[in-house]
Amino acid sequence: MIIGGLEKLTLIDFPGKLACTVFLAGCNFRCPFCYSSELVLPEKIKKQPRISEEDFFKFLEERKNLLEGCVLLGGEPTLNRDLPEFAKKIKSSGYQVKLDTNGSNPEMLQQMIDDGLIDYVSMDIKAPKEKYDLVAGVKVDLGAIEKSIAVLEKGKVDYEFRTTVVPGLLAKEDIVEIAKWISGVKEKSGNKGSTQKRKYYLQNFKPTKTLDPKFENIQSYPDEYILEITKEVSPFFDECKARL
Repeated sequence: MIIGGLEKLTLIDFPGKLACTVFLAGCNFRCPFCYSSELVLPEKIKKQPRISEEDFFKFLEERKNLLEGCVLLGGEPTLNRDLPEFAKKIKSSGYQVKLDTNGSNPEMLQQMIDDGLIDYVSMDIKAPKEKYDLVAGVKVDLGAIEKSIAVLEKGKVDYEFRTTVVPGLLAKEDIVEIAKWISGVKEKSGNKGSTQKRKYYLQNFKPTKTLDPKFENIQSYPDEYILEITKEVSPFFDECKARL
């Protein structure tokens, strides 16, 4: 477990909670628009300053009664075999846990939900099926992605799906295909009795430092276009919003 960063306070990453954000190093995807190359590329991970688990849990102890939750993201947190134990220690410290994941490890996701180790999951849906490898930058096991979707659709934990809309990679028709795909997984899995809201958020790509430097020069879609797409796919979900 490599803790590559700690944001001591976030008001937006964990809906409804005052939280901290823990950045875990290592990722099995290579999304060209990723802004966290220092947590993804092995040669950069080696140079990234690290925070010891001892110091992290000391921080949590000091923030008791001030913070409510802890967000685990990466990279891809579920690459760490000891993630469940790490989350258990956070829960034992009195905090709720949110997991941000690319959905490539449905077995760990299911285990952590069943064991009550996470309270909220945010899963990235990178692209429609036919574009997944292109957008993720690697060959992706779509079966694993669908299993993770189905795990969340059971409604045993609060969750959201989200997609970053990157010009040149995704357009409105792609987001419509994603919405249909997610709904199709729900129908096939028979998870129709979920009490959790089905939430989907569209994030407008913002050019900053990116894994592939070429994406630093790409202009974002106009906010109006993202809102137009949001309106188009909103009938597929209980809640659908744009994060601009």
